[in-house]
Amino acid sequence: MQHSEFFDAVTLGPYRLKNRIVLPPLTRQRSARDGDVATDLMAEYYRQRASAGLIVSEGTQIEPRGQGYAWTPGIHTEAQIAGWRKVTDAVHEAGGIMFAQLWHVGRVSHNALQPDGSAPIAPSALQAEQAKAFIATGPDTGTLIAPPVPRALSTVEVREIVELYAQAARNALAAGFDGVEIHAANGYLVNQFISAHSNQRDDEYGGSLQNRLRFLREIVEAVTKVVGPGRLGVRFAPLFAGTDEDRVYIGLVEEDPHATYIEAIKILDEFDVAYLSIAEADWDNAPDLPIEFRRAVRETFRGRILYAGRYTAERGARLLASGLADLIAFGRPFIANPDLPARIANGWPLNQVDAATLYGGTEKGFTDYPTYSESQRLSTEEVL
Repeated sequence: MQHSEFFDAVTLGPYRLKNRIVLPPLTRQRSARDGDVATDLMAEYYRQRASAGLIVSEGTQIEPRGQGYAWTPGIHTEAQIAGWRKVTDAVHEAGGIMFAQLWHVGRVSHNALQPDGSAPIAPSALQAEQAKAFIATGPDTGTLIAPPVPRALSTVEVREIVELYAQAARNALAAGFDGVEIHAANGYLVNQFISAHSNQRDDEYGGSLQNRLRFLREIVEAVTKVVGPGRLGVRFAPLFAGTDEDRVYIGLVEEDPHATYIEAIKILDEFDVAYLSIAEADWDNAPDLPIEFRRAVRETFRGRILYAGRYTAERGARLLASGLADLIAFGRPFIANPDLPARIANGWPLNQVDAATLYGGTEKGFTDYPTYSESQRLSTEEVL
């Protein structure tokens, strides 16, 4: 076996994972056009990848106002819960473990996506100038569009959204998920509260770092009461280096990201969160996270630590061997290789991802990537 570090035994809360390879949340925009419901095609997509130690669903919006991109699934209606139940049943039948990522985009939305056509909501009325929402322009066509200036939430409304996260967690359990992940990265709502760049509130949710972390704290506490500490993960994207354009995809860069996120991680540790997911910069020639930060994360957090970025099997194995990570997520390699754990274990070559079919569309570039054995069979048939 190659890269045996990935196949050492590991537990996550009450679960024993078959390996340390994770399918991270990956927006694919394949939900039903009517109702943003998970489909049978999505069930097949996730079933194909159930050999991962852990699957985290694509971001699933916790309420209608939380949507920033057309054709992404929700988890706030009975139909959506039923759609996700088909997905989790398929994953469980294939021996997989699956968490739901709870998502609210906040200001990274558009009036066309809001249930009443009003402005998106945010901590403060500050436009996400570099970000883009995605709206439908036809049954199967859409366009990227600049978000408008959002409406600042009242203090009462902030507390109501905390309860929406708790309800979404209840819905996820009803849909058969094994746990949930709170999306607190990539410049979306929770990240907007954490960041001094997007939070200029003067109530208890703004100002000092601890106030800016209050929304995160209350969500973690509320969701933990629903699912239990061993069934909760949280995702951050500190982004220690990058340009303004990079922030669109990764998150908001604080003046002192080390101090900001170590304080945030202390909250997770306080509530015995099962895992922390760190999304790293993944553009070409992106810098690595400082080793000092990785060490501080390990010293601060007692749960499992998951890193996601442009990892190869070799790089991921080295990080696991160092003891600074417990799990490694692979995004595009897992999209193109439904049998990725077997390919890593055997040193088999990887399919290359088709960038043109990442978002929206049909089964092409979604469920039609071959496994290694299928590729070998097709190659033999071509020769014959």
